[in-house]
Amino acid sequence: MERQVYREMAELDERHWWYRARRDVLADLIRREAPPPPNARILEIGCGTGHNLAMLGMFGKLDAVELDDEARTIAQGRLGRQVKSGRLPELAGIRAHHYDLIAALDVIEHIDDDEAAVAAIAGKLKAGGKFVMTVPAHQWMWSAHDVVNHHKRRYSKRALRRLMEVSPLKLEKIGYFNSLLFPLAMADRLASKLRGKDDADVKLPSAPLNKALETVFAAERHLVGRLPLPPGLSLFAVASAI
Repeated sequence: MERQVYREMAELDERHWWYRARRDVLADLIRREAPPPPNARILEIGCGTGHNLAMLGMFGKLDAVELDDEARTIAQGRLGRQVKSGRLPELAGIRAHHYDLIAALDVIEHIDDDEAAVAAIAGKLKAGGKFVMTVPAHQWMWSAHDVVNHHKRRYSKRALRRLMEVSPLKLEKIGYFNSLLFPLAMADRLASKLRGKDDADVKLPSAPLNKALETVFAAERHLVGRLPLPPGLSLFAVASAI
């Protein structure tokens, strides 16, 4: 990612509707579809500045990996201990067959060889361990946001399913989320392109709008994984180690 993206993330992730609601949605998805055992060992790969660490830490003893030095320093302050430096697909220094749950949340789209990345992650899970991933959806929504975040691709549901089916993991659940706001986001994205103002900046909306957007997005926590949602801004997959 561009350096400014990490700084914006660290500044806004406790207040911005997208980060706050997304954590609620993913926490409920994990509880329903990938509940770790007691005293679980959990790994977040590509933790960024650590905005998901507290949420994931609710489920067990958490380790984290982040390649960027500046982001890793911020994440270590939040975790209270070392965040390892590691690159996919190598994951050097990460123990094999050690984790009950691994999360890669908006990470795999940054990796040139996504098949090798998922295969490497599979090798770090215990038998029966769960892998939870999220990726941005719809290549046609490519924008300046993807450029500054150094994305390699956005995914269709079919492409994500194929990625998981050719991996060593067993796909258990796949679907869209951030669907309720998708029509609004789609209209805004198309309007920005027509105006020639494809803006990559992340801004905090006014307090009333921020609260309204958070409420709508967070409402999906009752639905994601239970019902197939219509197309959304993001895709998730849950898989298990065989």
